[in-house]
Amino acid sequence: MFESMGLPLPAESIIIGSSLYAASTHHMEIRWIVVAAVTGAIMGDNFGYLIGRAVGYRLLQHYGKKVGLTEDRLTLGRYLFKRHGGLVVFVGRFVAVLRVFVALLAGANRMPWGSFLWHNALGGIAWAGGYAIGAYLLGHEILRLSGPLAIGVGTIVTIALGIALVFLKRNEKRLTEEALRDAEQEEHGGGWNRRKKASS
Repeated sequence: MFESMGLPLPAESIIIGSSLYAASTHHMEIRWIVVAAVTGAIMGDNFGYLIGRAVGYRLLQHYGKKVGLTEDRLTLGRYLFKRHGGLVVFVGRFVAVLRVFVALLAGANRMPWGSFLWHNALGGIAWAGGYAIGAYLLGHEILRLSGPLAIGVGTIVTIALGIALVFLKRNEKRLTEEALRDAEQEEHGGGWNRRKKASS
């Protein structure tokens, strides 16, 4: 839970270690390890999302310009998280660095709550449940497999991020214009809804 909230803690190692202990000693039941791991992962990401939504965007607005995050780029980030945030949230669960920060970024970029909740739950079940059950069934073999698996997933994600960054760089102007139009429509729609509610 704390790792998913943004603290760099060894959650993956704890899940694997607990599952191996359950498999070798039978002093713990794997079903409760799975329940605890999945619940902690989902809860932590939701807390991280709420923290990011409450203070993250203000921090990005205040300090973002120092690292090249202009107002337009922040709008673009919100647009991209709104459109493709589900994939980022799900895949980010399996990459150590992303797993710590993805919920905070989703909240800061105002990713729609329903979409975040769904993809976060899927990612939490697949990651925490998968590692726990995998370690329990495979025993110490999981230690040999988890390293290459993490490297493989990390490599794929790194390549995908590189491609995405090149694409964004080449299409930043067009995407920013789309994001600004989307934000303007959202603002006008919100204003119209507020006026409608006030008149009724």
